[in-house]
Amino acid sequence: MLLAGLLSACCGSKRFILIGWFGIALVLPWLAVANTPLALGAALAAFGASLSLIDVAAGINAMELERAARRSLMSGFRAQFSIGECAGSDAMAALAGCTLGLFHQP
Repeated sequence: MLLAGLLSACCGSKRFILIGWFGIALVLPWLAVANTPLALGAALAAFGASLSLIDVAAGINAMELERAARRSLMSGFRAQFSIGECAGSDAMAALAGCTLGLFHQP
């Protein structure tokens, strides 16, 4: 995370946000098909690294925006992030409880 912060600060945070999202897109299929504990561990480590890269770069991007606006914006960003996180987890929990029969095998 320290390296992500240094690189985002010197090279621009938008690039590292995009790299992080690309990493997540590459790793998600691995999580679905990992068939050994080692493969699952490697996929989870890569997923966590990509997610951390996005988090650090987005924080730096928000700080740059706050400095440019010359007013406090970070508390609003964090609040919206938390609201979105709660809404997403609630939606996924509701969908997990649905029995749609998509994967039903006779």
